[in-house]
Amino acid sequence: MSNAKLLLIRGLPGSGKTTLAKQLSKQLKAKHFEADMYFENENGEYVFDGTKLAQAHEWCFQQTRKWLSKGKTVIVSNTFVRQWEMKRYVKYCEKKGIEVEVQVCCGEFSSVHDVPPATIENMRRQWQE
Repeated sequence: MSNAKLLLIRGLPGSGKTTLAKQLSKQLKAKHFEADMYFENENGEYVFDGTKLAQAHEWCFQQTRKWLSKGKTVIVSNTFVRQWEMKRYVKYCEKKGIEVEVQVCCGEFSSVHDVPPATIENMRRQWQE
């Protein structure tokens, strides 16, 4: 399939995923998606609704499929704390013969979405290499 490629960027909240993804998307002329984008209203304000988290991840996956099928490079920056959370992206790409790369962000910055420290610590305990 043409030049399609998927880059998955994973890390805890505040690790620099979004910053890296934005830099790389400009550099590579790639499409960038993350589940958090689903919660941005028409004014660009972030309005999180935990009851819609599954829809946010589904939206992110569908956008990824759409643009990969058009031969684009796509960058997805989500926490992907556990390996299974990346699995459907990887399986989709394997099935379509699309290259996949995974990068881990380990920076320690403040979370732009005000994720509570206890939530981040819980994610840290669940982290799978």
